[in-house]
Amino acid sequence: MAWFRKDKKPRSPRRERLEIPADAWEKCESCGYTDITEKFVRNLNVCPNCGFHRRIRAWDYANIFLDEGTAEETEVEIRSADPLGFPEYAQRLKKATANAGEGDAILTLTGQLGGSPISLGIMDFAFMGGSMGSVVGEKIARLGQRSLEKKHPLVIVCASGGARMQEGVLSLMQMAKASAMLSQLAERRVPYVSLLTNPTTGGVSASFAMLGDAIIAEPGAVVGFAGPRVIKQTIGQDLPEGFQTAEFLLEHGIVDIVVPRHELKPTVGRLLRHMSGKPAATGWLST
Repeated sequence: MAWFRKDKKPRSPRRERLEIPADAWEKCESCGYTDITEKFVRNLNVCPNCGFHRRIRAWDYANIFLDEGTAEETEVEIRSADPLGFPEYAQRLKKATANAGEGDAILTLTGQLGGSPISLGIMDFAFMGGSMGSVVGEKIARLGQRSLEKKHPLVIVCASGGARMQEGVLSLMQMAKASAMLSQLAERRVPYVSLLTNPTTGGVSASFAMLGDAIIAEPGAVVGFAGPRVIKQTIGQDLPEGFQTAEFLLEHGIVDIVVPRHELKPTVGRLLRHMSGKPAATGWLST
């Protein structure tokens, strides 16, 4: 009677099941908007829904500012040490290097912006919160010296939680070190533009971040020295809402202009051209 019995065989799926990678989607930290990662990347990691400027890495900023094929990294041999023997600092440095890559909390380069040579320093918040240690101060000083010798404009992209406590007073000395170099640039009339990104706080905001001939900021960037709680406890007064945002500082004259990320390159190009006394360029940079 096997003729009348139907054997059940396992069916093979008609379609292959595709696994979606975990990093295929991104979610805006501000409004919760979710979209494919590629869309965020194409929009320079600015939320297409609310315009929130997400944090990006130092090389991403380098690609925004510098003409293709002109970027040259400088001072690649400098690495952080542990001069004070701070507990677990060596391990923290190894972990930061593993997470953020070689180097330190700042990337320094030379290249061209709209066909004109510039020196570019970019802080990287991914490396120990962009904390300013001896390496950051030394790299800025060397980059400033390079600008001084070649009379190339200097641009620094700031993103930091402040001085690096593991290096104690040595990290605080970098404020004076960087500021002294910038004063030499001012004396020689070499333009310096500071870009404040989210966040720019602590010793960085108290030194080279606020010393630019032009100070620009990204929309919504948090800029200040201490946190709101510390300030309130110190002065004993209620603070206005959003007082540490780029827009508030623009309204009160601390920041010169707030510039969306996709307009950074042409805006900085125009500023440097005007400060250098160069004639109007042709093409996109003059628009």
